[in-house]
Amino acid sequence: MPAHSRAACISRAALLASAVSLAGCSDFDIDLRNNGANTSAAAQQATADLPRPDDRGVISYPTYQVAVARRGDTVADVAARVGVDSAALAQHNAMEPTTSLRDGEIIALHTRVAEPSPATGSPTTGPIQSPDVIDITTLAGGAIDRASTGQPAVATTAEGTKVAVAPEPVRHQVQRGETAYSISRIYGVSVSALAEWNGLGPELSLREGQYLLIPITGDTAPTNADETSPPGGSSVLAAPPSAATPLPADEAARTTPVDLPASPDLGSDATVSSELAMPVNGPIIRGFKKKSNDGIDISASAGSTVKAAEAGTVAAITRDTDQVPILVIRHTDSLMTVYANIDSITVEKGDSVTRGQTIAKVRAGDPAFVHFEVREGFESVDPLPYLE
Repeated sequence: MPAHSRAACISRAALLASAVSLAGCSDFDIDLRNNGANTSAAAQQATADLPRPDDRGVISYPTYQVAVARRGDTVADVAARVGVDSAALAQHNAMEPTTSLRDGEIIALHTRVAEPSPATGSPTTGPIQSPDVIDITTLAGGAIDRASTGQPAVATTAEGTKVAVAPEPVRHQVQRGETAYSISRIYGVSVSALAEWNGLGPELSLREGQYLLIPITGDTAPTNADETSPPGGSSVLAAPPSAATPLPADEAARTTPVDLPASPDLGSDATVSSELAMPVNGPIIRGFKKKSNDGIDISASAGSTVKAAEAGTVAAITRDTDQVPILVIRHTDSLMTVYANIDSITVEKGDSVTRGQTIAKVRAGDPAFVHFEVREGFESVDPLPYLE
């Protein structure tokens, strides 16, 4: 899978009344509850409902499928219902075939099964398609019907096939020390929505190696053909911190730098007067667009150094579903920076870093780039004013 679409393959339960269960031991909580951070904006974001599964419990996206467990299910029960090997399914989800599951718990499928269709109890056929890949010329009348219940919209093709339309959620694999709170804060979603989407239960229990779906916030599909963008356009998508939406499909858009201010010279901090320094030297090949690209993509040679944009503390190091790292640094005044599409991290969670300190390398890809985000109290903002 191309590097720029990697994360597409990477929160309403009651409020927590008891201690949060950890996926491992950690004394650091990314939610910053003791540091005065204001997370009300993230908590109030409108969140779409988890798409309804078919009769087998399967929800299908272009790059992965999941199954939704029912009350009383074990992993073996889910495997039997969807038609896969129970041992392989259990291993993929860091469990045993006999492990009991919570009602609504998400199980990542290790192999694709037959796509949902009316034959499996689904009102639509095939995987849920992202709005930016639906070709409106293939639709009957160019229409996409918006669902009024928080469910994916439905497009009808010229052949009469109904296709669900919604952004593909990022999948997050739980790492040791992470909590439901820390994960919800990293992605800017409410912990209650994270719990509801993943069947976490009132205890918000997590286990190391578990896969979570990150809830979709904001609009899930365009209302009609006039609001629909062709592939590579600017359709409204989810807002993960890891460049989850693909770069523009046409080669020119991928390789032609945006006409933006030149990157500052990181070789000397004395010449840098901006609030934040560029993490790498290179042209910006994709700019900030709220709900479509919640950061900027900076072209850089594979293996070149990635540097901290400002002094701070490493708040989190996590990975997307392809095990590619995502690094978050907490700065003063509730400011956070996020670095994705990186490799060879040289710092650890909890480390203090200085401005310009090497923290990682640029991951190889076509093109090679670093995805960089700036968050004010966990709300993504355009990084450029901080870099000028």
